[in-house]
Amino acid sequence: MHGVVIAVSRSATHAFAKPNQESIQLLAGLGVEGDAHLGEMVKHRSRVAVDPTQPNLRQVHFIHAELHEELQANGFVVSAGQMGENITTRGVDLLSLPTGAKLHLGDTAVVELTGLRNPCVQLNQLQPGLMAAVLGRDEQGKVIRKAGVMGIVLVGGEVRPGNAIEVKLPPAPHKPLDRV
Repeated sequence: MHGVVIAVSRSATHAFAKPNQESIQLLAGLGVEGDAHLGEMVKHRSRVAVDPTQPNLRQVHFIHAELHEELQANGFVVSAGQMGENITTRGVDLLSLPTGAKLHLGDTAVVELTGLRNPCVQLNQLQPGLMAAVLGRDEQGKVIRKAGVMGIVLVGGEVRPGNAIEVKLPPAPHKPLDRV
């Protein structure tokens, strides 16, 4: 499976949206250089409040541009970085990838997927109803989280729009992504 990086974003503060950048630097074991979520231990404020010693399984946040298009078709005005993602992709079905899938980005960077982003009510501050729009239900009534996937940086490197994305799956049996 191959795709492309559409946009890269970061924010040094815990602001919800992340401004787009010409490039971002991924740091092994830490995340996105200059981003508020950089670090070995959890940085998301709600998780820090529960246990600040948890490992940071949410170093890099990916959203597929196809989600933005789906939301735009339903009347929302969203673009890359606005929903807090670091890397916006196209051509990779992020939500169907298994835990442990590796995304090779650009020349050297490798991010291992750890789970699904659990959407939060901050989405509704961006636009009313946005949180409900990124949640769905399958045929069995199970919640589908569409707000992207999270990962940890295994190998650092520069990532920029236009970079290729190569997906490498872990050995079978595959474990579906769950919220992290």
